[in-house]
Amino acid sequence: MTVHYLVRQRITLMVNRYEVWRADEAWNPVEQLAFAQQKRGRLREEVPFYADDSKAHVRFTLQARNVLDLSSVVDVRDEAGTVLGGFRKDFRRSLLLTTWYMEQEGLPRVLGQETSSLYAVLRRIGFDLLPYDFLFATEDAGSPVMTIVRKWGVRDTYRVTVEDDRYDPRLIHAVAVGLDALQNR
Repeated sequence: MTVHYLVRQRITLMVNRYEVWRADEAWNPVEQLAFAQQKRGRLREEVPFYADDSKAHVRFTLQARNVLDLSSVVDVRDEAGTVLGGFRKDFRRSLLLTTWYMEQEGLPRVLGQETSSLYAVLRRIGFDLLPYDFLFATEDAGSPVMTIVRKWGVRDTYRVTVEDDRYDPRLIHAVAVGLDALQNR
């Protein structure tokens, strides 16, 4: 079953804020699932995901394992601190096409890579506003897991289409926010 999520960045000066929505087939937001907030300038990234923007209840968190890690190894933990899965950037492969890996215990490792070589090269020489789209597929069989498409606009908006519902939605949401929050590190 295909599932759609919208991830929208709110524009603020001191923090990055994101809303995660379940969306219908026409990409209309249906239900807010999470609200995330990333403080800028932290040496060790940590982004809590709350039930809503009241920030009364943390549902899950993405947290970098190390300070200023080039490979961007990130764990996604539930509210009790148990690791749900993780993702990391492949620094060497990302020199040409940005490449991420997503892992959840008991499931095939997922390779996520930019879909446009042209946009990747142009962004690297200074055209930062160009969109980037990612295809995530199982590394072993190449089965599609999800796509993340950045849409044009004043604020960053990502359309996430999930084809393989075996992966924890919280891990999917963390990866979608992480692509924006950690992409330029």
